[in-house]
Amino acid sequence: MTLKALRDLQMAGVQWEITDVPITLANAQQKQIQKKDSVNEIRNMADITKPVNTVVPPIAPAQTISIDTVSAMASRPTDTRALNRMISEFNHPLRVSATNTVLPHFGNGKLMILTDIPSPDDDASGNILTGGAGELMDKMLHAIGLGRENVSILPMIFWRTPGGKTPSRQELDLARPFINKAIDLIKPRVILTLGTLPATELVNINLAKSHGQQTTLDNDIIVMPIYHPNYLILKPAAKRDVWTALQIVQNILKNSE
Repeated sequence: MTLKALRDLQMAGVQWEITDVPITLANAQQKQIQKKDSVNEIRNMADITKPVNTVVPPIAPAQTISIDTVSAMASRPTDTRALNRMISEFNHPLRVSATNTVLPHFGNGKLMILTDIPSPDDDASGNILTGGAGELMDKMLHAIGLGRENVSILPMIFWRTPGGKTPSRQELDLARPFINKAIDLIKPRVILTLGTLPATELVNINLAKSHGQQTTLDNDIIVMPIYHPNYLILKPAAKRDVWTALQIVQNILKNSE
């Protein structure tokens, strides 16, 4: 018989059914039971005041979209406006840590510029190549008779990485289909790569060894790797090599008109 059943019998006045042993012994046993109940109640009260050690189940890792799925998504836009809209809606892993999605800038000319990850200024504004690097890039374009309205500018990845770290292989691969689609839509005559990352990713070259040396892709697009404007700010002497490369680009564009 359970303790609850015993209590129910007591409350009903049927104490003689609690035990078949003499009443004096039964009373002693009942007192012992009541004493144990009191101790248990005190322990239960103490347990209530103890901090609860909650076991938090591990958070399941976020499911990453596959490269094939991203490639299928990126193949759908038929113009640059639709492409930018898709990029802005894409749930890239870096999106949660970035302030803004830095969308490509599309101009009306045949020169495309591929640059590094968005800078802190880019991340804050959502615009590509801003701040001091952007101002220097505008001067470089002006020197060969161009402005931003004549060029398309894309970062290799559209979200700034935490602390500006080098993007992982997966982070780059998930953005690459949109870069490829932009190239397909614009069909540039020349792609100007700024800095190490785009030179390595697009044509797998060592910028320090191949600066200013043009390479041709399978689709006959010429790639010209040059230093990033940020590097030129730190190393002004390198502007001479960049100027030589820009003149080559200028001549290629003129001859393709």
